[in-house]
Amino acid sequence: MRNDAAAPKYATAEIAVWWDMKDCPIPEGYEAHRVRPSIEGAFKKLGYSGPVSITAYGDQTQTPDNLLRGLSSTGVHVAHAITESTCALMYSDMVEWRRHIPPPATMMFISNQVDHVFSLDLARLQQETQYNLFLAYSVSSKAIPALETSAEWRWNNLLKSKTKKTRVVKIYEEEESDRAMFYCKSCDFDCQSLRELRKHLSSRYHAMGELLCPTATEISPVTMKWGRNFPAKPEYATAKILVLWDIVDCPIPEGYEVHRVRPSIEGAFKKLGYSGPVSITAYGDQSQTPDHLLRGLSSTGVAVSHAITEVRYKRMFSDLIRWQYLNPPPATIMLISDHIEDYFSTSVASLQQCCIKYKYNMFLAYSFRPTKMLALVTSAEWLWESLLEGVYLSSSLCSTVSETRRHVLQRCSSQRGEPESTRMFDCKTCLFDCKSLDDFMKHLSTNEHAWEVSILSQYIISFFLTI
Repeated sequence: MRNDAAAPKYATAEIAVWWDMKDCPIPEGYEAHRVRPSIEGAFKKLGYSGPVSITAYGDQTQTPDNLLRGLSSTGVHVAHAITESTCALMYSDMVEWRRHIPPPATMMFISNQVDHVFSLDLARLQQETQYNLFLAYSVSSKAIPALETSAEWRWNNLLKSKTKKTRVVKIYEEEESDRAMFYCKSCDFDCQSLRELRKHLSSRYHAMGELLCPTATEISPVTMKWGRNFPAKPEYATAKILVLWDIVDCPIPEGYEVHRVRPSIEGAFKKLGYSGPVSITAYGDQSQTPDHLLRGLSSTGVAVSHAITEVRYKRMFSDLIRWQYLNPPPATIMLISDHIEDYFSTSVASLQQCCIKYKYNMFLAYSFRPTKMLALVTSAEWLWESLLEGVYLSSSLCSTVSETRRHVLQRCSSQRGEPESTRMFDCKTCLFDCKSLDDFMKHLSTNEHAWEVSILSQYIISFFLTI
């Protein structure tokens, strides 16, 4: 559990806290007016001194008056919500807050439901518009580990923060403008008096409101409505594009002319306004790939990488990280695979949240659409065969294979590191590379290669047996 010191841009920025009182209740015997000072004290230890707003959500018909008075006396807003609707209301209030408060600012959820309920949609929101994020919980799970945070606390440990509690209480008692509000989320009712809230919650109007107009019990994912295949933003229009293609998951269809693969992919990019240099690497067990396909790919500047099934995705990811190190944004990365969710989405989504200023533009292609929304936010997605069926080939590109190859290699040679022109074929198992298909196939048939594959396979088997 890491708690990073405040970055300068967030040190004095606004902080909003949404607190689920059922998941993280006030401990028995703990003074309610100490909650806010304890939370602010934890912030100050990390260097945060900006204005803090806190809203406590729960079924307030079950909360004793002395706790609600203690909270409101320190400026904590109190929101009534039936238990089943708490998560949905907290999330919708957070989304509304984001619409009105631009970054830099900090958000905090105090809840056990973030990983299970909020995490996926929130991780996608954070990739698009990044806020500093804190979490507190009484039980942690990391069911969806794609969400990046700057600080996390156990609820009981957070409440133990040393504070100057009496001074904070006086401040909020003296300043009328900072008086806490009481809300009934079921009826869209608000007031500044606990007595008025109690009167409302016991009224027939409230009872009918909860019966006839129940609040939502499921969150409404904001990013599910986001479109796909957006036109290129100016900063990405002429930037480099890396394509990592799993040739096993997304093979070349039978009868499809192999030399058309690269132009079809580039044609799809150009249709959206992307014209930057493109590097493509095809990953798979190339000992099973026919020679004519390998020759056709290499003739258009597609690099061919051999990796056995057990480590194919790991090799693709390690090459992605290496390319990012050599090629800072703005740039675009495309993954062609049916296993984005299993091997790439969470890790890449986490990297994309680390610093929005330096995030990459992301494309995906797959042979079938994912069964659920991915954590990774993309600018464009295609079905693999639909991508290949696009009629993007110009007469100059289709005239001869050699013309295409020359065009591609000229563009690739201008890129830093020149990966395509110096390493057309490589074996990830043996760290072997060459320019000739004959040399490549000869290597794959050697005893040395077979031995390396055997050792790697034995290691993988022994690893899984120890789990």
